[in-house]
Amino acid sequence: MSRSCLTSVLMLTLVQAASAQPAQPAEPPVVIVRGEGVVRRAPDRALVRIGAESRARVPKEAQSANATAMSAVLQKVAATGIPADAVRTLVVSLQQEFDYAGGRQTPRGYVARNVVEVRVDDLTRLADVLDASVASGATSIHGLQFDLTQRTELEREALKQAVADAMARAEAAAAGAKRAVDRVIRIDETLQAPMIRPQPDFARMAAADAAAPPTPVAEGEIEIRAVVSVTATIK
Repeated sequence: MSRSCLTSVLMLTLVQAASAQPAQPAEPPVVIVRGEGVVRRAPDRALVRIGAESRARVPKEAQSANATAMSAVLQKVAATGIPADAVRTLVVSLQQEFDYAGGRQTPRGYVARNVVEVRVDDLTRLADVLDASVASGATSIHGLQFDLTQRTELEREALKQAVADAMARAEAAAAGAKRAVDRVIRIDETLQAPMIRPQPDFARMAAADAAAPPTPVAEGEIEIRAVVSVTATIK
């Protein structure tokens, strides 16, 4: 057989082999949409940091005075109905302080600090806890945060709402193209930080005054938001 005939036979064989392979199915069209879900609830729990600060010429006196002050604070906090397991110590410190003049530092004394975090599960007691702390010797109240005891359940509720919103958007987009949603092939969640509206901004240096009115506290509303991206095929 001549070389030209052999080449023709090989080319014909390759063409037949290629045509015999099954064609790859086309990828189905998809729609990608974003959905949001929002759940708002009034908080039912609070965390607050309460501190006592004491100064003295010698460290032992500063530490002793601070221990006495914080013990009095904790007793008053317990008297408002806060259980012992709702209080935890965050900071215990003792530091030397100095005065600076003419480029020189002169020892002034020592400062002892003790900070505890108090969990308040009944918000009707929050103002009492704050006022009792100040009246008993606390020198700072800060870091007030509101929270929800059923946060996990509410996060799941927001997530369900977000997926339902995304599906409604997918169906609307498909209908606009004279199509219909076939099946969901991917769901991605975007984590969202909880929001408090209005955001409490509470920081109070103690100024004991037995005649002072109760401390006003605005709990606001906690917003839990879920955001998802849904990819679905359409037909």
